[in-house]
Parts: sequence; C-alpha cells; structure tokens
Amino acid sequence: MFWLFNSSIGRKLVMSISGIFLVLFLLFHMSMNLTLVFSTEAYDMICKLLGANWYAIAATLVLAAGFFVHIIYALMLTLQNRKARGADKYASSNKTQTEWAAKNMFILGLVIVGFLLLHMYHFWYKMQFAELLHLPDAVSEGSGLVIELFSQPVYALIYIVWLFAIWFHLTHGVWSAFQSIGLNNRTWYPRMKCISNIVATVIMIGFAVVPVFFTFKTLCCGSVCCA
Repeated sequence: MFWLFNSSIGRKLVMSISGIFLVLFLLFHMSMNLTLVFSTEAYDMICKLLGANWYAIAATLVLAAGFFVHIIYALMLTLQNRKARGADKYASSNKTQTEWAAKNMFILGLVIVGFLLLHMYHFWYKMQFAELLHLPDAVSEGSGLVIELFSQPVYALIYIVWLFAIWFHLTHGVWSAFQSIGLNNRTWYPRMKCISNIVATVIMIGFAVVPVFFTFKTLCCGSVCCA
C-alpha cells in the first residue's frame, strides 16, 4: 500500500480516484441547484434532507476528506514535477488551451479553492453548519439565501468566473484521471478527451444557469419585464 504514497503512479491514481469522486459530487450539486429555477419548494426540501442530520454530516465529512486528499496529492505531484524539470519547468512551445490547462492545473486548483471558501461561507456556513450548531442566524430556507445572493450581478459574475476556472480544470482533469486508471490507448484517448470536454461544459453551464437566471430576473423586474 505504500506505493500509493511513495510512487508517482500511486499518487496519480489516488488523485484520479478522488477527482472522479469530486466530479460526481459536482454533477449532483449542479442537479440540486437547477431545481431552484423550477421550484423553490423542491430546493428547500432537498436542503432540509441535507441539513443537520447524521447522514448529511457523514457525507460532508467524506466530501471534505476527498477534497483534502485531492489537494494534498496535487501539491505533492506539483512539487515532484517541478523538482524533476528543474530549470526547464517553464519551458514549453505548445500554446493550445488544453495544454495551457495541463500546465496550470495547480494554479487553477488554487483559484477554485479560493472561491470555494467564499462559496462555503455564503452557503454551507449559513445553512448546514449554522443549523448544526444552533446559531441564531441559521438560514431555514436555502432558496431565499441563494436567490438573494445570485440576484446581485457582482456576486453572480464572480461565481461565473469561478466556473470558468472549474471548466479549464475539468477539461484536463477528467481525461487525465481516466488515463491514470489505464484508458490511455489510441482508441480511448480521443474518446476521453471528448467526454472530458462534454462533462466540464455540462457542469459549467448547469451551475451558471442559476446565477444568470436570477440576475436577469432581478434586472428585468427592476425595469419593465415584471410590470
């Protein structure tokens, strides 16, 4: 089992598995968010199911562990790669978007984590965490909080910029994960590249629908659309 920690292949495998796990979470979270566009009652019902109860807390701890493992192994692999490249670590002649993402995965990851902390403060802290600790400012209806924040164009814009960072990260990360588990021959390589782009785009658009919808709804209601 020590090869998972000591070898480059083992570290890439752990990072790939944790990454796939996080992609599945993003797909679930995206689906949950989209319900808000159609029904605030359905969204609040899901929030209640994922509130301060034992199974939701256990899932949160597992998710946090997945993030932690993914970040730690990303740091380990980045330091290992930079040490191996030495003075040539910035040398590259390929300027394509995909290769840019591949070369900047760690930077993209830092951007994602930074915005994630802001996202957790605005949502998770005020919802599940506050409910768990019985804080006086705990939010009982998550739909109202989400709509309020995403009705602010500045916050919605920041959120969408974050989604672009996630898109770049996923376009390389998804196919790289499958490559690490063995799907790296000539037949599967182009397929995985295509699937990665599709998955990343679906996730980005799915998450972006909510802030775009409520921002435009607010702007329209402030003018003539709701008259």
